[in-house]
Amino acid sequence: MNDHITGGEAVYRVLHANGIDTVFGLLGGSMLELYDAMYQGGKIAYVGARDERAAGHMADAWARMTGNPGVVLGAQAGPGVVNIVSAVAEAQLAYSPLVVIAGAITRADQATDTFQEIDQVALFAPISKRSVMVTDATRLAPMLEDAIRLANTGRRGPVVLHVPRDLFAEEVPGFDPKPVVLARPGPAASQDVAAMAAMLSDAQRPVIFAGGGFKWGAGRAALMALAEELEVPVVASTGHADVMRHKHPWFAGQAGPRGNRVASRLTREADVMIVLGARLGFNSTFHSNDYVGAQTRIAHVDIEAAAVGRYFPAEIAAQGDARLTAEALIKAARKPDCAAWRDGFRVDMESLWAERATEAAIDTLPMHPRRALAEIRDVLPEDAIVTLDTGNTCLQAADRLAHYAPMSLITPLDFGLVGFGLAAAIGAKAAAPERPVVAIMGDGAVGYTMIEIQTAVSHKLPIIIIVLDNEAWGAEKAYQQEFYGGRLLGAEIQSPRFDKFAELCGGKGIWVDGPGSMGAALEQAIASNETTVIQAKIDPGALMTLRKDLFKKLTCSPESPCL
Repeated sequence: MNDHITGGEAVYRVLHANGIDTVFGLLGGSMLELYDAMYQGGKIAYVGARDERAAGHMADAWARMTGNPGVVLGAQAGPGVVNIVSAVAEAQLAYSPLVVIAGAITRADQATDTFQEIDQVALFAPISKRSVMVTDATRLAPMLEDAIRLANTGRRGPVVLHVPRDLFAEEVPGFDPKPVVLARPGPAASQDVAAMAAMLSDAQRPVIFAGGGFKWGAGRAALMALAEELEVPVVASTGHADVMRHKHPWFAGQAGPRGNRVASRLTREADVMIVLGARLGFNSTFHSNDYVGAQTRIAHVDIEAAAVGRYFPAEIAAQGDARLTAEALIKAARKPDCAAWRDGFRVDMESLWAERATEAAIDTLPMHPRRALAEIRDVLPEDAIVTLDTGNTCLQAADRLAHYAPMSLITPLDFGLVGFGLAAAIGAKAAAPERPVVAIMGDGAVGYTMIEIQTAVSHKLPIIIIVLDNEAWGAEKAYQQEFYGGRLLGAEIQSPRFDKFAELCGGKGIWVDGPGSMGAALEQAIASNETTVIQAKIDPGALMTLRKDLFKKLTCSPESPCL
């Protein structure tokens, strides 16, 4: 081992020691010593994006798939680092462990209004777990280790480490870093588990509300075992419809405003709801008794104590890990006597699947988005990973797809970011190269990051992008139609042939003409193992509104304008 190494080499060694085998970024002049160390070390793959925001989404998805912090390099101080803001805000509201190594101007140039100088630390402070400047080269490695620890401890989230340009070049004593040791949470306290078991055992209409805590804690098997032992229905929080296997006999799917009618009825009518690894946050409940019954007795367990009982009163409030608490409940609880509730759930689920089968037969032109989603659902391989974007089409997709394997669904979650899905698919593919990855997006969303198709091709990370093209910003168009008399301004858009653009980037393109073609196109794309864009025109009138509480209908005319 050399007596001294550069700061760039020190960063490389810490990342490698902590199991970070892939990082994402966009080359800039602020940390070339780190890039050189990665090149010479050869044990960390680098995925170079075409925009730093996209690199951040890639790292976010990689983190969700692997459980390790995703690392993004903001390799150019100033504008390059600022471009990562959206990705950090996304990770903050998705509780996704992201470590941003952000280049900064040299220490000697700070506070001189030099080229590309801004207050990066202050910019990221409100949207991260920590935003901090490294001021000494000997502190670079320990502060990076602390960033890894903080990002992946408790309720996960992004940490931004700002590193002045000169620190990467400065020499520090050589060292052999060890992996960061993380504190592992335990189950809810034994007295709380006993109280939950008693509450469940006496329930007439019980339901388990399961959230992302089961995904981060590798708790899917424990959740299914709990449902099977107690024969109690399970609903998923928004964005986590993969917490259980599709069509598992006790799984109702996603609840709440973005979920299905069966799951939402369960949470509204339940007399007892056991909430594990979920916040009951706005995206899943609208903080409304339309989705969580006013008389429902709630036992709430989450990794973050501050989230427990915050939005709905909890009769039992406990801090703990979702998987470990579920395992403890399996041993403590007995099956409740609620035959009528179980029978009603089974009947309702059969009705829901029959309704979905009917959607698969819609044969209108342009193609209805639910017909397209049904064809996608029917041919998705069981090990497929799906990334969704935000928007009207993806709103309809949220509970209409099939997720079989663990970690099969990645969505923007609470930030509601448009343009997330394509970049996230690349990050997911880098984390799980053996699994097919499909991004389902609207035409507006693809426009944000379409150049990253080239990234997927050049890095040999074949993904499939399905563009459901309704020539609109669909959510806003739906509101303008319903509440503003159909007066459309800015809602309708025209896009290029994304399938042809994929071919220009070295990938494949498939144009879908109408019903009956989507499934075959997806099968063809999967078989090719090439980055492929499937573009389909869908019915521009097949829109739905989600937030009806935000607007009031305006009636205007030339004689009585809306002023």
